[in-house]
Amino acid sequence: MHRRHAAWPYARLDVPALRAAGHRPHPLRQFVLKTHSRCNLACTYCYVYTMADQSWRARPAVMAPAVQDLAARRIAEHARAHRLTRVDLVLHGGEPLLAPAAELTGPVDRVRAALDPGTRLTATVQTNATLLTPRRLDALAAAGIRVGVSLDGGLPGHNARRVDHSGRPAFAAVARGLRLLARHPESYAGLLCVVDLRQDPVETYRSLLAFGPPAIGLLLPLANWSTPPPGAAPGRTPYGDWLTAVFDQWWQGEVRRTRVRLFEEVIALLLGLPSASEALGLAPAATAVIETDGSLEQADTLKSAYEGAADTGMRLDTHSFDDLLDHPGLAARQLGSAALAPECRGCELLAVCGGGLYPHRYRARAGFRHPSVYCADLQVLIRHIAGALHAAATAEPAQELAS
Repeated sequence: MHRRHAAWPYARLDVPALRAAGHRPHPLRQFVLKTHSRCNLACTYCYVYTMADQSWRARPAVMAPAVQDLAARRIAEHARAHRLTRVDLVLHGGEPLLAPAAELTGPVDRVRAALDPGTRLTATVQTNATLLTPRRLDALAAAGIRVGVSLDGGLPGHNARRVDHSGRPAFAAVARGLRLLARHPESYAGLLCVVDLRQDPVETYRSLLAFGPPAIGLLLPLANWSTPPPGAAPGRTPYGDWLTAVFDQWWQGEVRRTRVRLFEEVIALLLGLPSASEALGLAPAATAVIETDGSLEQADTLKSAYEGAADTGMRLDTHSFDDLLDHPGLAARQLGSAALAPECRGCELLAVCGGGLYPHRYRARAGFRHPSVYCADLQVLIRHIAGALHAAATAEPAQELAS
């Protein structure tokens, strides 16, 4: 494994010594099931199909019922052992809605049946929305599965890279699916949108609002020190500037029409509240990915780093999720500041930034013990939001005195 994997943490982190020193693992709480490993779209930037890792080619297209059964038993086993009161399940792909409507809810039904009565299950499906139909949405709603949608902005021009396998634009089908979803707010989990510097930030944000999302996730492109993000240049912070422009629109609006998870996360961390994701802060990783063949993997965004970066060599039929917790890749992502580069540990923004998203720290032949490739951009965004919070806090007493 060490010959294939990056030096840090795979060759340099001694997990048995870590456990002997008293560092206990944190239980997994989110399980991503790759129920369908193929997609009806061919987005030109997709980390699953167009980046370093091509392991999808050797895997079954669909997760078989027997694998779903075993996944349900393993998840229930883990929840029972750690007395979890809640488990989050995400149906992912590829495109999970390629499954027939009658089979969409099978994985969730199996996990729910396997869990003890005291453990609550929340379930979402992450889709490109092109295959959303009233029948599929009814089936998902009946099983308590909410729907999250990925797109690049709310206008056709924003989505030029989201095309089908014949190169035809997918936006019209996405828009139909989103209009249907907006009529069922109880099923609407939100939108995910990757920052694209070629698009105006305010226009992009406003166009997303037109689809009435309850929440928006703004994601930085999957990039690292060996494969830098588009538009990156020394001394410039284009992604920080893009995000601060959106923040100002969101923060200064008379009515806050949606949640923006990235901004809410920064605000929470600035106020000393715990982190809710791995993108920021120092909370331990708590997500496992189950591929269609039953392989246990780390966060699949790692596939953007190098071939096999998410691989653990573990499978549902031979390993438990407690075994996965002792894998050096996952153990490193539960170490908090101890897993970060020296310059991160000495930074005044450490508790908020947390080193940034793990895949963004990668450098070829060295590994993941580096600052985020978006370090300067994150500093710009965090300081900008901190300034807005400070201004809001100091303005309130002044307004009271004036009245």
